[in-house]
Amino acid sequence: MKFGREVLQRAVEGKGYKYFTNGDYNLNIIGIRNSATANMVTNKFDDTITLSYKVDGEWQYHEFDCTTDPGTHWVENCINDKKGVAILKPGQYPKSHKIRKHQGRYEALGQQNPVTVYRDNNRDDVYNLNQENTDTGLFGINIHRATKYAGKKSSQVDKWSAGCQVIAANDDYTKFMKICRKARDKWSNNFTYTLLTSTDTDKTKTWI
Repeated sequence: MKFGREVLQRAVEGKGYKYFTNGDYNLNIIGIRNSATANMVTNKFDDTITLSYKVDGEWQYHEFDCTTDPGTHWVENCINDKKGVAILKPGQYPKSHKIRKHQGRYEALGQQNPVTVYRDNNRDDVYNLNQENTDTGLFGINIHRATKYAGKKSSQVDKWSAGCQVIAANDDYTKFMKICRKARDKWSNNFTYTLLTSTDTDKTKTWI
């Protein structure tokens, strides 16, 4: 375990974001971007996505290897040549996603409300996270899987992400979606996604 539920709750609430504590399967979906990469394009699944929720009043917590960044292919070959590749900006996005088909092929969490992305169009090996070059809207920033094969785990991002949040291991994704479906059935088909950076989870940090 890299982070831990309590650490993430403190980080989320310390930023003034909502952390859901009422009822069973009231999901906190929190991504953590790896700050140690110093914004370099690693093309690896070196970030983390987490689920925190209660079952019968007891906290449950899961961590899955993922990428929160686009892979090398789309950094170098932007879908939107003028604006550049999309990199999701850290923040909390209320009701940003719902369960629906990803590219019409399998169930995922599809973007349904606006999010904010950085735009990087110089095609080098560094993500340019410039506040003056952000874009807010519907860009298909989905939460989906990489490999379709049970028991397998992708090691390189490549074409798997053009800005989506992508879980590396098929079995992890199967577990992730099973929990999301239970949450949908109990609450609604609306999911809030929160993206942090790993520096936000510094256990020695004192929030003011």
